[in-house]
Amino acid sequence: MSESVHPGTQRGQRGLTESSFARPGAPVLHGPEGIRFDFNYGCRVQVPVDGWRVRMLDLDTHNVVFDELVQAGETVTSRRKYFVRTLLQVFDGDRLVFTHAFDASRQPVLVRLASAALGDSIAWMPVIDAFREQHGCDLHVAVPAHLQPLFREGYPALKLVADREVDSLEAAGAPFYATYHIGLFSPYDERDHQPTDPRVSSMQDAAAYMLGVPPGERQPRVVVADTSRRITEPYVCIATQATAQCKYWNNPRGWPTLIAHLKRLGLRVLCIDRDREYGLPGALNQMPEGAEDFTGERPLQERASLLMHAEFFVGLGSGLSWLAWAVGTPVVMISGFSHPKTEFHTPWRVINFHACNSCFNDTAHEFDPDNFEWCPRRAGGHAQRFQCTAAISPEFVMRAVDNLIDARCAA
Repeated sequence: MSESVHPGTQRGQRGLTESSFARPGAPVLHGPEGIRFDFNYGCRVQVPVDGWRVRMLDLDTHNVVFDELVQAGETVTSRRKYFVRTLLQVFDGDRLVFTHAFDASRQPVLVRLASAALGDSIAWMPVIDAFREQHGCDLHVAVPAHLQPLFREGYPALKLVADREVDSLEAAGAPFYATYHIGLFSPYDERDHQPTDPRVSSMQDAAAYMLGVPPGERQPRVVVADTSRRITEPYVCIATQATAQCKYWNNPRGWPTLIAHLKRLGLRVLCIDRDREYGLPGALNQMPEGAEDFTGERPLQERASLLMHAEFFVGLGSGLSWLAWAVGTPVVMISGFSHPKTEFHTPWRVINFHACNSCFNDTAHEFDPDNFEWCPRRAGGHAQRFQCTAAISPEFVMRAVDNLIDARCAA
C-alpha cells in the first residue's frame, strides 16, 4: 500500500492547476509561426501573439476543457494532469493557425512514480507497460535505482531511468512529448492529478485510470536473476513488518502460534523483512520468535530468489506480498485496514469482517502516512485500537494455510 503524495497543489492563473511537479520553462515542441506546445504535465501551449485563441478538446469525452484568448509568451496548461487524449487548436481570429491531436506513437514519453514504495512500483509497472503498448511510444520510467533490477528483464521495452538522469536526457536533445505522474495524491478527493478516488479502486486500477488504459488486474513480470535453490528443505517465507501499525497483524498470539503450526507441518520459517524491529521508540515491533532471521539490507533480487522456491508466503498488505505474487509464489495476506479489493487477488486473503475493517477505503477518512499509529475510527488511546487485525485469530490464518496446502497437494 502506497504512501500518500502531497503535490503542493495551488491555483494558478486562469484557474489552471500548478504544483511542484510542473515543468519549468516553455513547452519544448515547436509548431508553426512560433507556437510551442507539449503534454508535459498537462497539455501546454505558448503563443507568440497577444489575443490568439487556444482551444483544448478531450477527444474521448468531447468536452471542451479550455477555450480562451491568451497573451503572447504566456504558457497555458490544461487543468487535468493525468492522461487526457487532447486535441489542441490555436486560432488567429477565424484563421486556424495550428491543430494537433495527441499521438504518442514513437514519441519519447516519461512516467514518474510519485512513490518509491516496493509494492506501489510492482503494482504499477504492468499498467505503465500497458500504456506503452496502447500508444506505441518510447516510454521512459523514472524508477529508484534499487528497484530497477526487479523490472529490467521483465520489461525490456521500458527504459528505466533514475530521477537524476531525466534532466540530462533532455539536455542531450531528447525532449519528452508527454510526462505523467503516478501515485496516490493527497487529498484523495483532488481530481486534477487523479480521475478517481484511490480509496474506491484497486492499487492497479487507480493507476490505470490515470494513464487511460483499461482497468483490471495485471500480473507483474519480475524475472528472478538467480534461480538456484539455496535451501534444500521445504520452507515458507514470512514478513511481519510494515510502515504503519494498522498494517501489522496486531494479535499477540498471531505470529508465534502460526510459526509453531508451520513447523509442525515440517516447514522451515524464514523471516525476510528488511528490518528485524520497526515502529516507534519504546514500542518497536520485533521479529517473532521461532522464525529464522533472514532480515537485513539484502538486495531485492535475493529476496525474490528466496520467495521463488518457498512453498508459500505469509505477509501483510505490504511490498513483500506484492513481490511474492510477482514471482508466482502463493500468498496468504493478512490485512484488516484495507478491503481485499485494494490489493491483488489471492484465494488466501485473510480479513475478519466481524471487526472494524477497511478504514483505508472509507471515504470519510484519509490515510496519513506520517502518523504511524493512524487508526481513524479508534484514535486517542481507544481500547480497541487496531481491532481490524487484533481480531484475526491465528486459527483463522492457520485454516487459510491448511487450505492452501490442500489445494497445492490436489493440483
